[in-house]
Amino acid sequence: MIDMHFGPQVCGDVTSAASREWLVPDGLGGYAMGTVGGLRTRRYHGLLVVPGETPASRQVGLVSLDPVVTLPSGARVRLGAHEWSSGVVDPRGFELLERFDLVDGLPRWRWRIGAVVIERELAMLPGRSCMAVVHRLVAGGPVRLELSAACTWRDAHGERRADGPTPQVEAVADGAVVEGAYRLAGPGWTPEGQWWLGVHHREEANRGLNADEDLWYAGRFVGELERPGDTVSVRAWAGRLDEEPPPAAEIVETARRRNRRVVAAAKPADPVEATLTLAADAFVVRPGGRAVDVVAGYPWFGAWSRDTMISYEGLFLCTARADEGRELLRAYAATLSEGMLANTADTGRVEYNTVDGTLWFLHAVSRHVTVTGDTDLGDELLPALRAVIDAHVAGTRYGISVDPADGLLTQGAPGTALTWMDARVYGVPVTPRTGKPVEVNALWINGLAGLAELTELAGQDADELWRRHGQATASFRERFPSPTGWLHDVLDAPAPAYPLGGAALHDDDALRPNQLLAWSLPYAPMEPDEATLRRVGHGLLTPLGPRSLAPDSAEFVGRHRGGPAERDGGYHQGTVWPWLLGPYVDACRRGKMSVDDLFIGIEAHLTEYGLGSVSETADGLAPHAATGCPFQAWSVAELLRVRRKGQ
Repeated sequence: MIDMHFGPQVCGDVTSAASREWLVPDGLGGYAMGTVGGLRTRRYHGLLVVPGETPASRQVGLVSLDPVVTLPSGARVRLGAHEWSSGVVDPRGFELLERFDLVDGLPRWRWRIGAVVIERELAMLPGRSCMAVVHRLVAGGPVRLELSAACTWRDAHGERRADGPTPQVEAVADGAVVEGAYRLAGPGWTPEGQWWLGVHHREEANRGLNADEDLWYAGRFVGELERPGDTVSVRAWAGRLDEEPPPAAEIVETARRRNRRVVAAAKPADPVEATLTLAADAFVVRPGGRAVDVVAGYPWFGAWSRDTMISYEGLFLCTARADEGRELLRAYAATLSEGMLANTADTGRVEYNTVDGTLWFLHAVSRHVTVTGDTDLGDELLPALRAVIDAHVAGTRYGISVDPADGLLTQGAPGTALTWMDARVYGVPVTPRTGKPVEVNALWINGLAGLAELTELAGQDADELWRRHGQATASFRERFPSPTGWLHDVLDAPAPAYPLGGAALHDDDALRPNQLLAWSLPYAPMEPDEATLRRVGHGLLTPLGPRSLAPDSAEFVGRHRGGPAERDGGYHQGTVWPWLLGPYVDACRRGKMSVDDLFIGIEAHLTEYGLGSVSETADGLAPHAATGCPFQAWSVAELLRVRRKGQ
């Protein structure tokens, strides 16, 4: 994998160290997460973040274990790091870090206090909500090591304050149980019990959200490090509290071996591919230990079917996980209703509110059968997939239906945004894209052809599917090319002066990346033209992928920053989306254009934000600073897919 380490100039600078985040998932949807310097910058950061029944319903438990070293002289040195609502950063243990490494996906810190060197390693026990942290004396000594346990128990999206109930901490053998929810175990436990008031999260402040909370100092562990090689370890776990996990050092080694196996199974061609393979593993989870699912992004997303299906080939077929992928596709097929795939249950109820998620599902099934030869799955799902086509032809929710005049798919209902560009501000869609969006119809045409092939593989008649495919393809080629030199983004869209359903319609020719699917999909309706692709690339391409809108547009927003309304307002109005690099590369390859230089910037990004992973979004203007989730499934999956495809 990529050699990922940072020395004192990064580790010791609060801004540099705090802007690089690490993630250690548990395989269930929970995780440990923080920054290189140890400073918590998000409400979501913690050493034990416990998964719930769904990937999005997480609880923050153990927040931090702050090391304090007592030297032979009696001097006490604090190695933790916190920022307070006053603006003060104290303690500043990162200033003593001489190195941070990410080894086999696991973080390792190394502090130097003169001649004394202490190392910390952290891991999650695969398949269980259990964290282990091991501190090892590398040089010097003897020293005493105290580990102060800062705790909470709250929803990952919120805060807890001292004006509420005091956390209940019960002393047990070797440690304590907090709120009856998770257990801490280690040497020399001493209860404390006081509030740390006004802990500040700078990234939440940058996002315009509540940035402060209070933490409960539950107690401290104490151990002696007398000679190099001695260790002091702590474990924290949720769920079966009376079922003690393995020793901490064994947990670290178990996690390391598993991560190596995951990478080896995928047979990566180079260190970048190996790094992306392990990054992809973080998103494949089994909530509650049950059916496999996909986390769309850490730290705040759960499962979203559109993200899952766009990510499918990269996460499953490129990583030797076809059996798990088969299981996932069957489970998602069971959610089909009125020809639509369930979008998400993150909001507390199952929602059917996308026009493209179902079409991406058709694509995922087709790719699965094509890549694996698993015609049994194709045969099994064929009736459900035919029902999808029938429902779209007849018309389903939100005005989604096939226009009999041209065979293209149209969609839209008041107050909705059904494409992947689905941001709303105060409930009003920013880019409703009502009418016939270009990528939706590329996916529709691709889905018809893919299903026709599955039908023929099953020995059934596919003439009607091919007829619809032919009509839609001819209409697409006739209607979507624009005088601007690229494709229209939406056909038959309501004119701005008219409400949905008004008399006036127009064709929107804004330069957006959605048209890339018209050239990139396996059964794309258009043959790529180098001149057109160069125009699109000139207007949209950045080192981290295409922008969502060209900078010369009046609606362009170059910085994806500010409060929720500002960020949502710019989400699809110029913000860079790394996942779109996949379709761009595919389109260029089909057009016989060189793509070797397209990966340089995004590969360098693997060490800049979410370590070893790819961010959700980035600013549309240079230097294209990353935004959104530091660890995003479709960003990782699409980069992995197109890199492997080019091997």
